[in-house]
Amino acid sequence: MRKIGLIGGISWVSTADYYKLINQGINEKMGDLNFSECLLYSFNYADIKKNNEANDWDSTFKMLLKGCEFLKSGGAEAIVLCANTMHFIADKLEEAIDLPLIHIATATASEIEKQDLKKVGLLGTKFTMELDFFKDKLLAQGIEAIIPESQEDKDFIHTTIFEELGKGLVTESTKKRYLQIANKLIENGAEGIILGCTEIPLIILPEDVSVPVFDTTLIHSKAAVEFQLS
Repeated sequence: MRKIGLIGGISWVSTADYYKLINQGINEKMGDLNFSECLLYSFNYADIKKNNEANDWDSTFKMLLKGCEFLKSGGAEAIVLCANTMHFIADKLEEAIDLPLIHIATATASEIEKQDLKKVGLLGTKFTMELDFFKDKLLAQGIEAIIPESQEDKDFIHTTIFEELGKGLVTESTKKRYLQIANKLIENGAEGIILGCTEIPLIILPEDVSVPVFDTTLIHSKAAVEFQLS
């Protein structure tokens, strides 16, 4: 089994999901008492959020690079960033650390390709929705990503990710609003919905919408398992 390094704490809620899903995935493949050989470097999310909101991605990069170097020194053969937004600096990190970085958007594009979809809705933080780092990976595979048109909708998603979902809080009113936003994307031609923040699967389930749902946490964890067993 190849050892992987997880960059977590972004947030701890989704990091716990990654740890559970990766270990379950290894056990499903290998059986008995086999589980993932992995290392975890978990950040205080408040420090990273402060940097990102100030558009200080250089400071965030330096923090994550330190974490990646720690994992590499412990024998990690690949890095998994346990969050979508952090993939804004993924390519730069991969080059600096000189280890494979299992990219969440690349793995998601592969899953969308399997269903032969060409246009999908993307929900996530404002960074994931408005910057190009995720959409470009999809576009490279011939997949168009659309995001909510309303700034109010984008702000609502961004705020609730940090103020509610990132703390493990789920309310019916927030769920209702998320589904309204997802259904608008479907009306605008989305053939699937990407849950492009590792906390959104807490509030949108596959049975909640009429099109395929792509849970990036689940997809990314599966890609990590495949690397470990390759």
